[in-house]
Amino acid sequence: MSVIPFDFSAIPLFRSLLILYAGLFCAQLSAADEEQTRAALNKKFDERVAPYLKSFCMDCHGTDLQEAKLDLSLFKSTHDVSDAHGLWEIVLTRLEAGEMPPEDSEPVPSQEETTEIIEWIHALRTFDANQNAGDPGVVLARRLSNAEYNNSIRDITKVDIRPTRSFPVDPANEAGFDNSGESLAMSPALLKKYLEAAREVSEHLVLSPSGLSFAPHPAITDTDRDKYCVKRIVSFYKSQPTDLADYFFACWKFKFQQQAGSSIEDFARQSGLSPKYTKTLWELLSVDEEIGPVATLQKRFHAIPQMAEEKVVRTECQRIRDDITHIRSQLVFKFDNLEIREVHKGAQPFVLWKNEQYATHRRKLNENALFQEGETFPKGTPKELILPNDPEQKERHLAKLREFCSLFPDAFYISERGRDYLDVPKAQQEKGRLLSAGFHSMMGYFRDDSPLYELMLSEQQQRELDSLWEELDFVAFAPKRQYEGFLWFERTDSRYMRDPQFDFARPENKASASEAMIQKLSEVYLEKAKRNGGTDVPLKAIEDYFQNINRQIRWVESERIKSEPAHLRDLLVFANHAWRRKLSDPERADLTQFYQMLRNEEHLSHEDAVRHTMVTILMSPHFLFRMDMASTGEGTRPLTGTELASRLSYFLWSSTPDEKLIEAFTSSVDPHENSKLVSQQVRRMLKDEKVEGLAYEFFANWLDIRRFEEHNSVDRNRYPEFTNELRAAMFEEPIHLFISLIKNDGSLLELLDTRSTFVNPVLAKHYGMDDLKFQGDEWIHLPDATKYGRGGLLPMSVFLTKNSPGLRTSPVKRGNWVVRRLLGERVPPPPPNIPELPEDESQLEDVSLRELLAKHRDNKSCASCHDKIDSIGLAFEGFGPVGEKREQDLNGRTVELDVVYPNGFKGEGVEGLHQYLTQHRQQEFIENFCRKLLTFALGRRLTLSDEGLIVKMQEQLQTNDYRIAPVIETIVISPQFLTKHGGEFLVREP
Repeated sequence: MSVIPFDFSAIPLFRSLLILYAGLFCAQLSAADEEQTRAALNKKFDERVAPYLKSFCMDCHGTDLQEAKLDLSLFKSTHDVSDAHGLWEIVLTRLEAGEMPPEDSEPVPSQEETTEIIEWIHALRTFDANQNAGDPGVVLARRLSNAEYNNSIRDITKVDIRPTRSFPVDPANEAGFDNSGESLAMSPALLKKYLEAAREVSEHLVLSPSGLSFAPHPAITDTDRDKYCVKRIVSFYKSQPTDLADYFFACWKFKFQQQAGSSIEDFARQSGLSPKYTKTLWELLSVDEEIGPVATLQKRFHAIPQMAEEKVVRTECQRIRDDITHIRSQLVFKFDNLEIREVHKGAQPFVLWKNEQYATHRRKLNENALFQEGETFPKGTPKELILPNDPEQKERHLAKLREFCSLFPDAFYISERGRDYLDVPKAQQEKGRLLSAGFHSMMGYFRDDSPLYELMLSEQQQRELDSLWEELDFVAFAPKRQYEGFLWFERTDSRYMRDPQFDFARPENKASASEAMIQKLSEVYLEKAKRNGGTDVPLKAIEDYFQNINRQIRWVESERIKSEPAHLRDLLVFANHAWRRKLSDPERADLTQFYQMLRNEEHLSHEDAVRHTMVTILMSPHFLFRMDMASTGEGTRPLTGTELASRLSYFLWSSTPDEKLIEAFTSSVDPHENSKLVSQQVRRMLKDEKVEGLAYEFFANWLDIRRFEEHNSVDRNRYPEFTNELRAAMFEEPIHLFISLIKNDGSLLELLDTRSTFVNPVLAKHYGMDDLKFQGDEWIHLPDATKYGRGGLLPMSVFLTKNSPGLRTSPVKRGNWVVRRLLGERVPPPPPNIPELPEDESQLEDVSLRELLAKHRDNKSCASCHDKIDSIGLAFEGFGPVGEKREQDLNGRTVELDVVYPNGFKGEGVEGLHQYLTQHRQQEFIENFCRKLLTFALGRRLTLSDEGLIVKMQEQLQTNDYRIAPVIETIVISPQFLTKHGGEFLVREP
């Protein structure tokens, strides 16, 4: 046999082609041919392989000595080798790399002899692979990983609670991922953690009139519920565009840029403004007025030229707005406090009456603030506030002022209110009392948003705002708590109710808020007020107060009872989402009966029973475990639609499937017979924001940076710039790049050879990108970062920092990271008793790190590994311990960047490494990516039967310009992904 020359850098491609061609051949073998092939393999083992092992391997790996714990004397037949392909893959790798037998061994096999053994191993692997091609393998049912649990809770509650933050770190499998049954076991201690997590989730539950929702914080206490409801209302207010300058600017643009067929409402929507208010303002500006403030602003608006720059126009619109605000501020009403002897001026009836006066006058004209011609008026009074003496002109002027005030209210809404009854100017009142009614030491809210509601909101927005205010009363039980505060205040600060006739009305008496008791107190309270000289207006305010508070309390009580069926309905819907499938009728009945038992036998309240039932749902194996992986019985079967939806979503999102995915796979169309349907869902999912789960759980674990945000080996005294913010930014940089590739259907090769990257202000400062401009903490895409020495994975600081000891660089660790993580090459751990390099580079005296490594490689036991990794690691020496660019090391020596790689290729720095990897080792990178992605997707270690699929994945990459989406589709339509062992069902789906 002639000697076959090997280019070891091309071995993975050679191996893949062997498997491919042999696979195509073996797929067509008849039973007789199969037996003939097996006999030939057995014969070759007896005649060539066994003698080779005996002559060249047994001295180190035999009965007497087992270096690296390898005993090859156990392999006496082809069958023995077939049962240990994992071990023989390592043997194959070492033979192909020329590392076995070692050069100093005696005797030494010829190249022809070693090549023959390599070919035999490949042939046997190919033969065995095709015997079970497409086998789904053993995938253990397992619990959710911490990340999967957090993401699933986020997606079924719509709130990012992250209840596993105090859990122990999930152990990784041998491939570096924490999504396989071999690493994700359940223990009693962990089960207790899950119970605590489920209870924490239930504490975020909010029961509203329409159903169930979740707060971003616990919603158990009254103050928690207040915060949740108030924040939602205030957020709604703040989301409404109420800046008048924006409306004038939009009207100006519409005046000169309107297109045929477009309306002012359409233009407003495109501008993010209220179509309703924009139309009203446009109509006002389109009708010429002769007098009043409207005529003034019309003239100013129409004086803005068409050709003016937008910046100039915006400035003028802001001036118009400011002038309107100034005029309007002169026309605000002022209401005095109500008074009755002994009644506190801060009493709820009086404060609420005063609030109501302001609220109902926001769009009205305060004629008392106007002046008559000839009168003395303050300097600077707007001329629009001076009325003519002629009665007819005066009435016309008043009409225009009323129109002006109606369109431009003194406020569109009030989101905070101090204690106005103290007669302190509003600018000096307490801040931060959001939606407050303005009581003293009493909770209570007051809605004041009529101008916004009437002028700006659509009907749908009006319903939404009404619902938010109803939720405040319902969720926080605000009316009853407000009334209890009233009873307390009137017996303490006010002293009005200290008389004996009021003793029946005490806040500690639960019956005090009943309709009968409120009616009784109303009569007694009013009777005393009349005796104390109360006049009509304050007496009416007291009467209205008791009627309104009683109506509000009764509404909440009634709605709480009426809403119970809706809560139970949503609880079962929640269970559907949590269990990732539709519940069966018996399961629905069991949960309902459990709730009823809690109510009837345990005497829990409706809310407590709902929370307890939710905990039960989250503690079920149907949520905690990946039941889509579980099965029993013999043989294999296709995944059901819901099983496939779960498997796909936990692959691409590390989270629960959404309704679209479940609906697609459980409809009348069988996903197993329709690969186009599966591909469509894959494409949709890769565009979704939840694909960040793939970035964090696959990509970050593959590259060994998943826990970098906890990285603390950097000496912060030496590197004070390494802050928590910088560490987080370092971690996010590759995540942004990977997500961009996924969403834009980019090429896998861009990870190595792209010039682009993503930075935020913190990272840009670290990288010396002082010329970049940011808005806040945003991340921006740099299409070409090479002028800063960045671009692609290799020069990212997260990898450089992660693989540095802290006070120096580590060419060994950095090179090892490239070889193992990017290229997938197995590098054995260093032998014991190897002396460590100095921890601090600045303490090196006469030699550099490069020179120390060269001496280290003089040791033959070290050279076999270090020859592979040191040159790659030295290419990174232009970057310091935290990934900063540098020209000198920490001892002041000029950094040398010239590198000679294992195959003789010469390069300089990271750019030279980039050339070496893309020109000579690209196929290794591609194959390693495919193996890692398939391992992650299947949730198990790879077996020999997966080799054909790995070849197909590589083919898809090469055929589709190395785009990632097609290779993902190849996985999810494979038998390995679509089927599982066990022909029987553990869970029968409805």
